[in-house]
Order: sequence, then structure tokens, then C-alpha cells
Amino acid sequence: MKRVDLIRHIEASGCAFLREGGRHTVYVNPTARKVSTVPRHREINEFMAKKICRELEIDEPGKEKKPAKGEPSDAADSQ
Repeated sequence: MKRVDLIRHIEASGCAFLREGGRHTVYVNPTARKVSTVPRHREINEFMAKKICRELEIDEPGKEKKPAKGEPSDAADSQ
């Protein structure tokens, strides 16, 4: 996965840039109070991208958000 795509996903999920480290960029999820680092490489392994998202407690890239209990799903709307 491209680093810029992961950064877009992280920021779209409500996380914010915290600081630059030596070889990593640090992001924080203010609602969950979680911090994770994103390496500065053009390509980031899919497993690493999933790990970063789990650490920040956000949805994994490429997965749609699951509806919470009591919320109607899109599948019911299409019928």
C-alpha cells in the first residue's frame, strides 16, 4: 500500500499528525487516546498498515465500516 494512501485513510478516520520522528511520522487518535508511528517508506506492507490501524483503533484500509447495532444496513435499502 502506498504511504500517502495510508496517511489519507488515517486522517479521514479522525486521527491527527502529532510529530515527526527520526524515520517515522507519529499520528494520534484523540478520541481513543492512541498513538502509532508510520514509517517513511513509499510502500508500506499490508500487514504493517493493518497493525497501524489496529493500534489507532480505526477501520482497516479497504474495509467498509460495519453498521452499529440498531442502524439500518445498506443491504436493506437496496431491496
